[in-house]
Amino acid sequence: MQLVESGGRLVQAGDSLRLSCVASGGTFSDYAWGWFRQAPGKAREFVAAISWQPGKTQYVDSVKGRFTVSRENAKSTAYLQMNSLKFEDTAVYYCAAGSYGDYESAYYYWGQGTQVTVSS
Repeated sequence: MQLVESGGRLVQAGDSLRLSCVASGGTFSDYAWGWFRQAPGKAREFVAAISWQPGKTQYVDSVKGRFTVSRENAKSTAYLQMNSLKFEDTAVYYCAAGSYGDYESAYYYWGQGTQVTVSS
């Protein structure tokens, strides 16, 4: 399965941004979907995940209340709505498909990443 992220760009602190991840070549609804990010000089970290089970999501503490993960099975698309963006949210954001969890090894397929830059 191939994943393609989009929506990353340069924004100002306090702005909102929505990332999209479109899947092809597989059955979108069979998988849980995760979002990870990697800031310059840092390891990739978990951001959010949404299960194939309705309403089941999880977030890293630093984005709780600001980010919302969602999915639209009919469009084979996962979303990450990011509000009240902070400078420290600057990173390359990756979507991934696999089992539900907050660790990289839970996911089998990865996108190429999309850059989000937040200016302070």
